[in-house]
Amino acid sequence: MNYKTFETERLLLKPTDQQDADLIFRLLNTPKWLAYIGDRNITSLEDAKAYITNKMTPQLERLGYGNYTVIRKEDGSKLGSCGIYDREGVDGVDIGFAFLPEFEKKGYGLEAATKIKEAAFSEFGINRMQAYTSKKNEASQKLLEKLGLKQTGTTYLPNDKEELFVYSISSESL
Repeated sequence: MNYKTFETERLLLKPTDQQDADLIFRLLNTPKWLAYIGDRNITSLEDAKAYITNKMTPQLERLGYGNYTVIRKEDGSKLGSCGIYDREGVDGVDIGFAFLPEFEKKGYGLEAATKIKEAAFSEFGINRMQAYTSKKNEASQKLLEKLGLKQTGTTYLPNDKEELFVYSISSESL
């Protein structure tokens, strides 16, 4: 099936697939991913491929949106990921993003997440979106605020011991 890809001034955002296993392997093992999101036990390219197949692709097939690989148009570099997630045990969808360390603090996160947020409301019919972030992850909090999300409380995700900040935005507030 053909799924939507998106384009910004500097970036392409395409649904993550098996060809992105190298990125997923590197990304899920960065110090910030491990500290703020958690260890997903991705210790090989085969694990990364299985993670894409078992965790990312089913949502894409079911809803038509999910995790997107962020690619710099200028040179084809894979910078990170951004997406809309329908998590098991959580009401509603949330926006999330993560970038390889060498591509942080260059505006790519804001550019990619802005496009994904716009697509959520205009193309996927989503009316309300949330985001979850570690209380220690100030960079993520600042990006969510730049996207127009407001901190609305705290929560625990299923099977997680860390209390997280919850941010929210609705299509009416745009």
